[in-house]
Amino acid sequence: MLNWYKRRIASVLFKRRLAVNLEVPLVSFTFDDFPQSALHCGGAILKSYGVAGTYYASLGLMGLDSPSGRVCISDDLVTALEEGHELGCHTFSHCDSWDTDGLVFEQSIIQNRAALAEIVPGASFRSFSYPLSTPRPSVKRASAKHFACSRAGGQTFNSGKADLNQLSAYFLEKTKGDIRQVRDVIHRNKESNGWLIFATHDISPQPSPFGCTSEFFEEVVRSSVESGARILPVIGVLDAIRSTRIAGDVAPRGEERADV
Repeated sequence: MLNWYKRRIASVLFKRRLAVNLEVPLVSFTFDDFPQSALHCGGAILKSYGVAGTYYASLGLMGLDSPSGRVCISDDLVTALEEGHELGCHTFSHCDSWDTDGLVFEQSIIQNRAALAEIVPGASFRSFSYPLSTPRPSVKRASAKHFACSRAGGQTFNSGKADLNQLSAYFLEKTKGDIRQVRDVIHRNKESNGWLIFATHDISPQPSPFGCTSEFFEEVVRSSVESGARILPVIGVLDAIRSTRIAGDVAPRGEERADV
C-alpha cells in the first residue's frame, strides 16, 4: 500500500507535460551511479553501434566501491564526454528520492553541479535521474527547477502525454536476463512510436544484482537498432524534439509549469 501511495502521489503532482508524437521510435540508454564498467564495457558496446548513452553521476561517490562496482573517477567523466555521451545528475550524495527532505535534496543537486564544474570546466548537467526510489513531491519540485527533464522508473516507455519531471524508464536488471521481455517492450515502443529509456547500472561478464551482463546488454542494443529506433542520449532526444521537430511540441519554457 505504501509503495502504491508513493507512486501515485508523485505521479500526479508537479507535472511538466511533454507530448510524445513521434514519427520514429526513440531509445535512450542510461546508467545510474556511473560505475566504471558502465562506460568501459557498456560504452564500448554502444560505440560499436555508433550510438551514445547517458551516465547519471553522484560525484560524492567517485572512486568508491559501491553495490554496482567501482564508481567512476574524474578521467571517466572526461572520456564519456569525449565519446559523445551525456553526463547527467544523480545528486552529489546519492540521496534517497523519497526519504530526503526537499531542501536537503536540492542542496545535493547544487553541490553535484558545482563538483562537475570544478572537475570538467564548462561541463554541465541538463538531465537528472532520481536515486533509489520514486521522488516525493518536494523532491520532484526541486529537481524541476534545475533540469530539462528528470527520469524515474516504471518499467514502461513514454508515449502520448509524458511528464518531463518524471519520465518513465525500463530497468534491464528487473528482467533477470530474459531478452524476450526486452524485445517485447522494444516492439511495443516501435508500434507506438514512443520513447523508450533503458536504465541499468554496471555492465560486465559478472554483474551485480543491479546491472546486467555484457552479452545481454549487447543483445538489447542490437534489438533496439534493428527495431529502426533512433538512439540518442536523454538530452539529445529533447534537443531533437525542440530543434528538428521529430516529435510533438514541448510547451514553450514559460508554459512548462507544474500541474498541482
